[in-house]
Amino acid sequence: MTTTTAHGVGVSPGQVSGPVARVEEPLPEPKATPAPADRDQEAARIGPAAAAVARRLAERAESVKGEARAILETTSAMAGDPTLLANAEKLVRERGLPAPRAVFEAAEEFAALLASAGGYLAERVRDVRDVADRLIAELTGTAPPGVPELSGPAVLVARDLAPADTADLDPRLVLALVTEEGGPTGHTAILARSLGIPAVVAARGVLAAGAVGARVDGDTGEVELSDEPVAVQVAQRPAQRPWDGVGRTADGHPVKVLANIGSATDAAAAAAAGAEGVGLFRTEFCFLAATSEPGVEAQRAAYAEALAPFAGKPVVVRTLDAGADKPLPFLSATDEPNPALGVRGIRVAFDRPEIVDRQLEAIAGAAADTGAEVSVMAPMVATADEAAWFARRARAAGITRAGVMIEVPAAALSAAEVLDAVDFVSIGTNDLAQYTFAADRMLGALAQLNDPWQPALLRLVELVARAGRERGKPVGVCGEAAADGLLAGVLAGLGVTSLSMVTAALGAVGASLAEHSMATCEQAARTAVATAEPAQARQAARDVLHR
Repeated sequence: MTTTTAHGVGVSPGQVSGPVARVEEPLPEPKATPAPADRDQEAARIGPAAAAVARRLAERAESVKGEARAILETTSAMAGDPTLLANAEKLVRERGLPAPRAVFEAAEEFAALLASAGGYLAERVRDVRDVADRLIAELTGTAPPGVPELSGPAVLVARDLAPADTADLDPRLVLALVTEEGGPTGHTAILARSLGIPAVVAARGVLAAGAVGARVDGDTGEVELSDEPVAVQVAQRPAQRPWDGVGRTADGHPVKVLANIGSATDAAAAAAAGAEGVGLFRTEFCFLAATSEPGVEAQRAAYAEALAPFAGKPVVVRTLDAGADKPLPFLSATDEPNPALGVRGIRVAFDRPEIVDRQLEAIAGAAADTGAEVSVMAPMVATADEAAWFARRARAAGITRAGVMIEVPAAALSAAEVLDAVDFVSIGTNDLAQYTFAADRMLGALAQLNDPWQPALLRLVELVARAGRERGKPVGVCGEAAADGLLAGVLAGLGVTSLSMVTAALGAVGASLAEHSMATCEQAARTAVATAEPAQARQAARDVLHR
């Protein structure tokens, strides 16, 4: 037996061995020829194909709950997106493209806009391409790519996995997930943790190995690949108690467990899963289909729909995180050589304050309509002066509680001054890691640098939390670091007062916090921060928390 070892980023703990089941690659790029004899007839094929794909995804959604259901419903809606379909039909009629090619080009155009955005929106590129593959498969009468039907337990190996592929996986059959691409903040990591499936991402070379068996360590990120079958083995972990819905440590120290949302569908799923509130409402999702800025009343209605499930509970609404790097036509963005470092987030509002003023007015109205306890925060704040500028505008709009995101290292380093200007801060660990390490979080080759266990990142979190504690002001984390149950204990130990995450992670994180006293969390934090590498930090914390 010949074995090779690949190293990636462990994103969901556990050790397993078993046979490999390979997820099929995306469909090949459709050909642009031959031109259809009847363009109108060819264009008319796209709508029914989209309806069929959307229907199948909706049927899958009905069989699951929570985050998985929200993901499948969102993907179903994307399959029937009228703008995507209209653009594809236009390509058929105007350029004479076959329907599959037209769908491909329309989807790639939208994917390129999202990719240029970076951050959370760029992570949706995989979703768009997954929907395109499903539509193309429907139009060509071929089987769509995705997870194969499993006859027994297996380790799934893939280049990457779309959220719709992972949403309804059966943990009884899927021993582990291993992807060659992806990163620690993607859906594969989040859903694997929620399902209790060990997972390793950014394991370069796993596909080329052509393995038939594998041993996966979701703690260390090591994947041992074999050219011969491997017996199924699963290292048993202690069962975790169910979460009672209250975020706190074992000795009663409060640490709120909140949800990240971007739509009314997300909000309903989060409320049903027992979220104590919302730590991040991404309002840009209400703008993505807009060719012009929505009016105050339209915004107010959209926000109210998402706030309604959280009447009487805290909701932190982030103002528009858009700009030259975001696909929002009404902003009339100009080309920038490096848009990720350009005019985005709050920087747009400095030149066009009326946009943020109208949004704040709409948020205040939606809060009044729903009874949610609404706070607002601004993205991409770099200085205390910027924080104070935003806080003044929020209070002028009638919103009494204003905060900012800590995503820029300069803001973390001046956290004391920033907190003097606002009521709270929330650390976006995804972007803070990206900017701290100068590493695009979408590149699998740089996934190690974006590992939320990087000690340098934890030290910045510690710095911000200390400033909050000294001023008696809350410091939350709303990056996907909050979705890691083990890391949640470390963050609490560093002084973080709330953790906000995708709905799928709520129960596991809440239960994990409840297993440890605050003193134990603080000890785990001290040991993790004192290490030199993310693997060492993770192991040091595990040694304390699982002792």
